[in-house]
Amino acid sequence: MYLFQTHQKKREVSGTLRKIIAADVFLTDRFCNWANCFLPFRSLRVHYKALEISCHGIPWLTGWMAFIWLVDSRSLYQMQVNFFIGLLLDILFVCVLKAFTRRRRPTANQSDMFATVGPDKYSFPSGHASRACFIAVFFIFLYPLFFIFYMPLMAWSISICMSRLLLRRHHSLDIIGGVLLGVFEAVLLSWLWVSEDFAVWIVSWLSDEKLEGGSYHV
Repeated sequence: MYLFQTHQKKREVSGTLRKIIAADVFLTDRFCNWANCFLPFRSLRVHYKALEISCHGIPWLTGWMAFIWLVDSRSLYQMQVNFFIGLLLDILFVCVLKAFTRRRRPTANQSDMFATVGPDKYSFPSGHASRACFIAVFFIFLYPLFFIFYMPLMAWSISICMSRLLLRRHHSLDIIGGVLLGVFEAVLLSWLWVSEDFAVWIVSWLSDEKLEGGSYHV
């Protein structure tokens, strides 16, 4: 009988951490209420949802794989492979952290999120914020695009973070944690940067083709 009566104990949260979480919930709620006094939330919600989809992991992963497959250019393989590795790292880190922290989403959040699976039901950290930050850092510092793209990238990344707050998907600390995670992922990727030859080998292995120029080519 004892075995059937035992229940898993809930995770204990320290008093200090509980106060920080409570302050985060309060400040996030106050900020959203203040912002919605000036912003037409109902009309902008469509735009917030579009931003949500634009930074979702599934479209980025599938779209990037299609980009590698369709744009067959050896000069792009290194960038394509490293960026794809970064996307995989982001999904891995976000899933692990969400499963570990298990923070609930804001009570005002509506259950209309795009393609949520598994740990996506938890709030910390924001995967959209981490992904948007990683993408911006990647194309500004790791693989710099032409400078005219810097401002649109930054504007998109900031808009993603703000929309997550105003949609009540996340608390402010979730966004901050996501931004810091995105920066960490970019730094980690710079240390793990895949060489051009290895990138060519990976693309060759994935496409089951022998691409000329690789160290394996004869």
